[in-house]
Order: sequence, then C-alpha cells, then structure tokens
Amino acid sequence: MASSPRLRLVYDGECPICRRYVRWQRIRKEVGELELIDARQDSEARQELTALGIDLDQGFALQIGKRWYHGSEALHRLTLLGTRSGVFNRLMYRLFASPGRAARIYPLLRACRNGLLRVLGKPRIGTTRHW
Repeated sequence: MASSPRLRLVYDGECPICRRYVRWQRIRKEVGELELIDARQDSEARQELTALGIDLDQGFALQIGKRWYHGSEALHRLTLLGTRSGVFNRLMYRLFASPGRAARIYPLLRACRNGLLRVLGKPRIGTTRHW
C-alpha cells in the first residue's frame, strides 16, 4: 500500500480566526493526516518557508508532498482535500473550490486577519514589530 503524501499546514496560532478555521476544517481520511504547525513557533517548516521567501503574514502555507502552496492557493487546495460533512466544510467547499473565487476572496480574509491582529496588539509573525 502506497503511503500518503506529507500534509502540513503552517498557520498563525495567535490569530483567533486562523485557530478556529484549523479546528473546524476536516480533511478526508483517505487523504492522510494533516500536521498543524503554528507559524509563530520556530520549526523546520517555518525555516523552509522563510528560505523559499514565503511571508506567512500574507497567508498560511500548505505542503502536499514536496510542494508548498501559499495564501489563496493553499486555501483552495485544502478545501479540495476537505470533507463535505458539516455546515462549515460545505460552506468552505462552496466558497473556495474554485481557484478564481478563492483568489478573489482571500485578500479580504487576509485584511480581516491583519486588522484583528492589529486590534489585539499582536506582532507580525517571527518579529516583535507590530502592524
């Protein structure tokens, strides 16, 4: 039996919206196990993303196998891996199964996240600089 590809999601663990999203998002069992990584903690994944020039303040990152997806593309791919069970997952599928729709909506989601973190007084990922 072939092993599942590596699945890792690097997200902002201090963002209430991001935390809730990863808690509610469910991927299909046959896809494999999704490893959740807090972008604010030092990790091999965060170091790899930094080396690739991926800014985690501009969006979360999803690794499938050896390839990284970022921002709206990561949201779109994660949606395709997700189940269609439950209101949340069905809504995510309706909104983000289309890569074009995900690309149009994602900047609004990112702006909401950045605004919320600013209000909460949280610094940017990996720095002590505030928004």
